Amino acid sequence: MTHPPSGPPKPETPRADIVVRAGFPEAQRDRAAALYWQAFQGKLHRLMGPEAKALSFLRQVADPDFAISALGPDGRLLGVAGFKTAEGGFMGGEMADLRAVYGGLGALWRGLGLSVLERPVTPGILLMDGIMVEASARGQGIGRALLTAIKQTARSQGCRQVRLDVIDTNPRARALYEREGFVAGDTTDLGPFRALFGFRSATTMICPL
Repeated sequence: MTHPPSGPPKPETPRADIVVRAGFPEAQRDRAAALYWQAFQGKLHRLMGPEAKALSFLRQVADPDFAISALGPDGRLLGVAGFKTAEGGFMGGEMADLRAVYGGLGALWRGLGLSVLERPVTPGILLMDGIMVEASARGQGIGRALLTAIKQTARSQGCRQVRLDVIDTNPRARALYEREGFVAGDTTDLGPFRALFGFRSATTMICPL
């Protein structure tokens, strides 16, 4: 994502023609994977590349049961918000999934790298597993609409909070989260892994419900 313009960003009003729904259309599984890669390749390309293999893995593991999607008037997938519970997550996968795409050795070191980014699930807290909006559709309130739907999902599951982690190189996303009621908590330094992921630290943000 690009850096924000000078001055405080204005809240975005969601487009009236956007449909927000649970899951994502199976016919748009490839697109869900592409949106995830578009949003997070900056920190994952060294670990999950090359791109063709990363997209193959993401297509394989994307789980619509842990996603909320935003669809345009033509039904095109414009954004996705993923979440994680004790039952699973939007982009999960096992070592077998990694081996199917990267082979045994490639799966081993990638699995170890991905474990650095793993976050535990806490009862009563819905853990976000990424929010992504098509580049051409940003600034149209889609991110805000997805966050609203995430909060509604958390309430329906009896959660009292929504949690996410935002990296230090993404101030625009942090500004959105703060406008939507998320409060910054602890910051974790990535230490020597910063060379692998391309960012120095991640800050936990909590939104009470």
